[in-house]
Amino acid sequence: MTKTAFIAIVGKPNVGKSSLLNRMLGAKVAIVSSKPQTTRTKIMGVLTLGETQLVFTDTPGFHKPHNKLGEYMNHAVGDSIGGTDAVVFVVEPSGELNEKELELIQKFSQERLPVILAINKIDMVKDKKDLLSRILYLTKLFDFTAVVPVSASEGDGVDELIEEMQALCVESPHFFPDDTLTDQPERVLAAEMIREKILRLMDKEIPHGIAVSIEKMRERRDKEILDIEATIYCERDTHKGMLIGKNGAMLKKISTFARQDLEAFFDIKVNLHTWVKVKENWRNKEGLIHNFGLD
Repeated sequence: MTKTAFIAIVGKPNVGKSSLLNRMLGAKVAIVSSKPQTTRTKIMGVLTLGETQLVFTDTPGFHKPHNKLGEYMNHAVGDSIGGTDAVVFVVEPSGELNEKELELIQKFSQERLPVILAINKIDMVKDKKDLLSRILYLTKLFDFTAVVPVSASEGDGVDELIEEMQALCVESPHFFPDDTLTDQPERVLAAEMIREKILRLMDKEIPHGIAVSIEKMRERRDKEILDIEATIYCERDTHKGMLIGKNGAMLKKISTFARQDLEAFFDIKVNLHTWVKVKENWRNKEGLIHNFGLD
């Protein structure tokens, strides 16, 4: 008897949703950085354990939008919750819930879905009594199906979280082949790996006004080499200058680190070429958001 569950992973920006997804899958399918709103679209990950298949949807952080892209990101969260069998609500180990997190809890009540509370980053909690207080505070807000303290970075509690999700599976055929890892096309994965390096290397200079488009991705017939051509789009000429850097140093650094990740993921030598172009205010232009596959 095969069983399946579709599960949305939701929470505020930068709470560790993508890190948790990658940890559960044992592979990197969602990019990670210290910047909030790193994830822009719904990313599906598939974990098949014997007869049980868990289909995860990693969603953008639910936040107050400041542009059209932000509106699309929030819409993706709402869609994911409405179309799943269960939800994993990821929260910080301390602090009050913000307005958007409380809105999510209201949506849980409306949808009447089973919700597992995952308290992430427990490796940062020094006194375990604080964790108990956190659990008591959160469980007064909603009747969670289960509460699991986890550390996506260290792996603590992740097996227990998977067990709780398996318990929510229902008899069903598997919707994906058992060796499937993600629904993301290779071009999207490649673009995201490049964007991740920009987010990590550029720090605060260019927070989110970038998009990456893969113009060419082709394996050579005579050699085991994958040729990738990518265009990095930014919103200002000054950003273009920073992305390229003095004598092209920054762009070379971005490309070098991205190529290393690409080669590790695709298990082939990669020949990566990158360019930088300006598309002013693209995050408020629906046509460009669609062209970048972010709607």
